[in-house]
Amino acid sequence: MSNVSTTTENKHLKFTPIQSFVESSFFTKLSELKLNEFKLDSTKKQIKGFSTHPRRLNKFNDHPTINFDYSSFDKGLNVDDSNISWKGYVYNVNTIEEFKDIDKQATLKRWGTEIFDKIKDSSADLGYECINKVHLLAFCDLKKYKFYYWFAFPTLHSPWNIIRSEEDIVESFIPSIKDFVDTSKFVQFFQIGDGNMIERILDFQDNKVFVFIDTCLSQECAPSVQLKNYLYILAHKGFEEIDLIIYRNNGSSFFWKLQLDKNKFTINEVPKILGWERLSSGKFGPRLADLGSLIDPQELAKQAVDLNLKLMKWRIAPNLDLNLIKNQRVLLLGAGTLGSYVSRALMGWGVRNITFVDNGRISYSNPVRQPLFSFKDCYSDEGQGEWKAIRAANMLKEIFPDVQSKGYNLEVPMIGHPVNDEQKQKSNFDKLSDLFDDHDIVFLLMDSREARWLPTVLGLAKDKIVLNAALGFDSYLVMRHGNISQESNDHLRLGCYFCNDVVAPNDSLSDRTLDQMCTVTRPGVALMASSLVVELLVSILQHPRKQYAEPGPANSSILGEVPHQIRGFLHNYTQNKLQTPNYKHCSACSKYVIDKLNELGWVFVKNCLNDVAYLEETCGLLKVQQEADLASSELLKDLELSDDDDSEWLD
Repeated sequence: MSNVSTTTENKHLKFTPIQSFVESSFFTKLSELKLNEFKLDSTKKQIKGFSTHPRRLNKFNDHPTINFDYSSFDKGLNVDDSNISWKGYVYNVNTIEEFKDIDKQATLKRWGTEIFDKIKDSSADLGYECINKVHLLAFCDLKKYKFYYWFAFPTLHSPWNIIRSEEDIVESFIPSIKDFVDTSKFVQFFQIGDGNMIERILDFQDNKVFVFIDTCLSQECAPSVQLKNYLYILAHKGFEEIDLIIYRNNGSSFFWKLQLDKNKFTINEVPKILGWERLSSGKFGPRLADLGSLIDPQELAKQAVDLNLKLMKWRIAPNLDLNLIKNQRVLLLGAGTLGSYVSRALMGWGVRNITFVDNGRISYSNPVRQPLFSFKDCYSDEGQGEWKAIRAANMLKEIFPDVQSKGYNLEVPMIGHPVNDEQKQKSNFDKLSDLFDDHDIVFLLMDSREARWLPTVLGLAKDKIVLNAALGFDSYLVMRHGNISQESNDHLRLGCYFCNDVVAPNDSLSDRTLDQMCTVTRPGVALMASSLVVELLVSILQHPRKQYAEPGPANSSILGEVPHQIRGFLHNYTQNKLQTPNYKHCSACSKYVIDKLNELGWVFVKNCLNDVAYLEETCGLLKVQQEADLASSELLKDLELSDDDDSEWLD
């Protein structure tokens, strides 16, 4: 074929191994799929890679290289004409021990045997994608963002020897091959003769020249290891001596005349199979991609927060709706002990939008019980101490930058505390009302009963999920307020914090001693109540009827029961679940109160603040009290003794 030739006897073939190039986006996508879709499923999943089209190779392509990125997992991946695709599978195991214990040789042999079986099938159309496969064994350490992986490109060995090689090729072949490569759909191995190209392996003929389109430009006459599978096909099809052109686009194409060593080839036996990728040192072994130092720390934190939550869906609670929890807008009324612990528990559940309302400053006694504050916060702002709500919101962002947190220094109008600055207090009422409109869930975490009255009324009027946590010295109450459902009678609605009261809440803050002004509780009580009230919220959200869910075992969510009230007592370490219906004359959630609020707005609230009796008259408690007094009077009359009875008793 060329005037310049070199003749050798039984010279073994040399090949250039395939290299993988994996972008960090590949592992990012793999970790996402592992966490959200694959979970514990370690069966094979389809992947695709791509390498540069042979017509576009340059001097840097000295090895056949397959690239992998985030798009490798797209089932509809279409490779443009500048690249050629590789199809294969990823086997993502669940533990590093499993990764180590897999028999690598047996696994590679199994993959290679799949190609061997296709070659044995005489009717199979052995195209490029059929015999060029990529397999990836991987383990993702999602907590440390480390990825252990090992690629394999199975090749079947056949004993071909070079009996003649030439550095130059008859010039007449090159234009035809180049034109075919540049203009036709990619075919890596074909025959050329009489100006025609035979592409289908099933149509190959004797006495025609074979052409292999090389995917690398190695300086040595060592074509891509992909050639081995094509040579095995020829050996299996009965070819014993062939003429082969290894075509390269840079003018370094060459010719081999090959002969099969029939004594070393057995057609029905699975041949020697190679293909595990070597390390840069030349040794066999897996690679490690440590992305922890490459990923933006804020993105790392975001993924890490979601990790533990999403792991719940692997086995324990596969139907858990984490996005529903994450997307809730939560308003915390109170940024003290309860507010601090509740906000941390909410972030633990993945809640991203948290707003604080409080009108207090941080004092020196706060940081040890309120984990969002530190010592320096006590003397900041010219020694006055930081505002609790604002500092709490900023602290949440320091803990987790992705959280959307705001703080409002706002005094909630309190029942029993007369209006003394109407402009300011009306402004506070309007702002509080707007905050209720902007949030889905409200936690009542204030120090006094009267501070919880207006939020209770607003919560029911605006149909918000309202949860309450209150502390005693060694006891706590956690409860959810009932909501008005269009589907059921109002008398079945659950009660609120004030439904057991027969008088309206009043001023409980004035004229108190120090031990009455401070929250005197056993320190652990706040943690217990905070955790329970957040878990109660999550159970509510996972229930099909949400805030309208009825309590009791028969109406459980995927996380279990959704109780109405939980009362705990540390003196004997007991906890009780209670259920109470709403009271039709309740000072906070009765229909009379809600209707008046909707009708009069601030005017109604102002009247209640100035005169508790007005509220009692509105909700009907005043009439209840009068009837109770009348009943007591009647009872006393019945117990009175007449003068005769009195004398008789004295005698």
